[in-house]
Amino acid sequence: MATGTEVPTLTVDELAARAGVTVRTIRFYSTKGLLPPPAIGPRRVGHYGPEHLSRLALIEELQHHGMTLSAIERYLEQLPPDLSAHDLAIHRAVVASWAPDSAEVATRAELERRAGGPLSDVDIDRLAAMNVLERADDPDTFRVDPGLLALGVQLLGVPIAHETILAARTILLEHARSAARELTHLFRDEVWSPYRERESDPEHVEAMKSLSAHMQPMVLQALVTAFQRSLKEELRAAFVDGS
Repeated sequence: MATGTEVPTLTVDELAARAGVTVRTIRFYSTKGLLPPPAIGPRRVGHYGPEHLSRLALIEELQHHGMTLSAIERYLEQLPPDLSAHDLAIHRAVVASWAPDSAEVATRAELERRAGGPLSDVDIDRLAAMNVLERADDPDTFRVDPGLLALGVQLLGVPIAHETILAARTILLEHARSAARELTHLFRDEVWSPYRERESDPEHVEAMKSLSAHMQPMVLQALVTAFQRSLKEELRAAFVDGS
């Protein structure tokens, strides 16, 4: 299927359907400054793009974490104004990782509505390979990871073989598990063990509680940033400098 383009082409009704919210919600977010204005086309019709869709998904995720609209507004103000839909999706994935894993149950019709168009059986296979969804007992029902759906749909238009997606997923999982294992050992040996020796110190106990609460999002953001920079350098070396 054709995937999202950076050109704003969605009407407010289509954006609401893709995001799983109401038109009233979109207009409310716009008045609060949480959503940038649409591009105005012929006959003064507003058109929305992938950035609007990714920003709506990020707002929804922040709300799931109990943030108020004022807190969400402050969070969004700290982000660079020119973030792409891809960058916003990464932010959402980092935020989503703060909470336990969750999945939504969706019918094929609901899945296609969120994807913005029909999905072939091959598309479904590729989304499953990317761990975006899992098939349920009912062939037309799926368990969907909402945090990965938008990115997965974008990748459907990329000419990558199904086997390549599986191989890429294996590489990412292996290195992610290795990094998580080494970081856990480092935290256990350098932070947790000394804490156990000083757990009678009230100030140290409070410091440890604070560190534990913030460690996961801090580490995840550091990993995302490091990976983005490393990937950019490797791609440049492989396809630009080496050409």
